[in-house]
Amino acid sequence: MLLTATLFAPLAGALLVALVPAARQESARLVALAASLVTLGLAVVLAARFQTGDAGFQLGMTAEWVPAFGVSYRVGVDGVSLPLVLLTAVLTPLAIAGSWRMADRPRTYLALLLVLETAMLGVFVSLDLFLFYVFWEAVLVPAYFLIGSFGGERRVYAAVKFFVYTLLGGLLMLVGIIALFWLHQQATGTPTFDYEALVDFQKAPSTQRWLFAAFFAAFAIKTPVWPFHTWLPDAYTEAPTTTTVLLAGVMSKLGVYGFLRFALPLFPDGARWAQPVLLTLAVVGILYCALVATMQRDFKTLVAYSSVSHLGFIVLGIFAFNLQGLQGGVFYMVAHGLVIGGLFFITGMLEERRGTRRIEEFGGLQQVVPRMGGVMLVITLGSVALPGLVGFVGEFLTLLGAFLENRVYAVLATVGVILGAVYLLWAYQRMWHGPLEREENRSLPDLTRREWAILAPLVAAIIVLGLFPRPVLDRVEPSAQRVVEQTQAPSP
Repeated sequence: MLLTATLFAPLAGALLVALVPAARQESARLVALAASLVTLGLAVVLAARFQTGDAGFQLGMTAEWVPAFGVSYRVGVDGVSLPLVLLTAVLTPLAIAGSWRMADRPRTYLALLLVLETAMLGVFVSLDLFLFYVFWEAVLVPAYFLIGSFGGERRVYAAVKFFVYTLLGGLLMLVGIIALFWLHQQATGTPTFDYEALVDFQKAPSTQRWLFAAFFAAFAIKTPVWPFHTWLPDAYTEAPTTTTVLLAGVMSKLGVYGFLRFALPLFPDGARWAQPVLLTLAVVGILYCALVATMQRDFKTLVAYSSVSHLGFIVLGIFAFNLQGLQGGVFYMVAHGLVIGGLFFITGMLEERRGTRRIEEFGGLQQVVPRMGGVMLVITLGSVALPGLVGFVGEFLTLLGAFLENRVYAVLATVGVILGAVYLLWAYQRMWHGPLEREENRSLPDLTRREWAILAPLVAAIIVLGLFPRPVLDRVEPSAQRVVEQTQAPSP
């Protein structure tokens, strides 16, 4: 029951927040924070009980749900999903703490954040394809309202665009799930959506290609893979900062996790057939979005395009189809979540103080808010993959995996590393160094205790995991190796 308790603790917290009287907003904040911290505590216990070296699913639970249609409630974690469960559990209480001063309907906002947490956790732990689809689509509902009800001036446009794009991809995946269910039932006479049964089910290579394409539609849009990324800059820019932290830090991992957990093991022939296309799209996305980020004047939009560029490295590592690439892809998911979350938190803190995110409105901030500048420097260097920080480990392994598979793609992706350093360090230099020319910036307050409480765990994780990545990599390796073997299995 431990995993199920971890999964539904945020949802229970959302219900408790909704029951708090409207006049007691402070109580609602405390209840939401407590629920997220309970979830984090359960996730830590889950990690402590996880057996390193086991490639299978652990700490799971299975119960009949709709047996006539082969639908069951089946959940479990392995070395691929466990780091993402922990990442979700870490970022959510930080997002709630970051929303502490929100004056516009804080009860509703916090309840939606907790519902979003349960939906995202459900995607990472589901081992029944019907259950997976339910959680996959459930993510859309709180995310839509968080963007559309609490975002900026163009929030409705951004929310509708996000919803339509991701819903369309999800519906195409649903067609693939139903087709896979029907094929299995026709061949075996047994109706089931069980993940492991469907992985073991032999499928013709031509059939796998069509089914892979259906799943690709959902995962490519949600990641997003270039050129399906156009919803992302609007959604990230218009959403409230703490919503953007969860969208970029966790929700963007749902697509790449879907490729790794479902598309590759279920359709290995389809994945090998599509490999050149995915590697090409990954590299184009890395380079194109890095160039677009370089030209941005709004720092939040710059970070949004930076996120798409870095997600390309994860796709590159996964579709290298080797252990180094897959290990690097999973580690990079965690690294990206920590770094991008920190960048968006800093962006929100600056916007609270100055009412703007435009890079030219700043300059010389290091003289006024040196502690914030120091934290921002660590996070920025983590994003540009400085050795010793978390970004380097994931980026190095994904590029190594890509190099072992195809040297051309690895070399081209390395240009994206250089461009990433250009736009992030150039933005940092313009915002934090140079003369303090604007009078409005002279009286900005430095980090408060609440802001330290938000940023300190992220900075600590960026440094510690950069220096000691082995605890994560050791847990990822057996499950990643299993995916490599499944992907390289001979055709039936």
